Amino acid sequence: MLIEKLTQPTEELFLAMQRLIPQLGPHKVPPTREELAALLASEGCTLLAAREPDGHGPIVGTLCLNVYRVPTGIRSIVEDVVVDESARRKGIGEALMLRALSLAREAGASGLSLTSRPDREAANRLYQSMGFDLRKTNAYHYKLK
Repeated sequence: MLIEKLTQPTEELFLAMQRLIPQLGPHKVPPTREELAALLASEGCTLLAAREPDGHGPIVGTLCLNVYRVPTGIRSIVEDVVVDESARRKGIGEALMLRALSLAREAGASGLSLTSRPDREAANRLYQSMGFDLRKTNAYHYKLK
């Protein structure tokens, strides 16, 4: 398996996102070509992709890592981790997360945050097995759109 940083909004990536993002949940809408290009051009954002079985195989998973500065230091957060249903239970999610941890550490982040819906049981087990702590906090969201 190969984990790579994506920098170009290729047709292959666009089609992979159209297939993968809906697997996050029925309310998740894949990016348009323009949104994908803006994401890849965004400072502090790294889009990782997993290819199986090697660098020549199709994209079977993606992860978005954002590293940013706040008054109290450098933070990082992972969003939209998804592995294709046909490729799950092969260590792909863990490999994506390990690469994200490494990149966040290299950027000087003090930690790596993420959220995961409780019904994504396998994902939650993975994060806990990797040493992520379930935070005791109130997560708030204000819908703008």
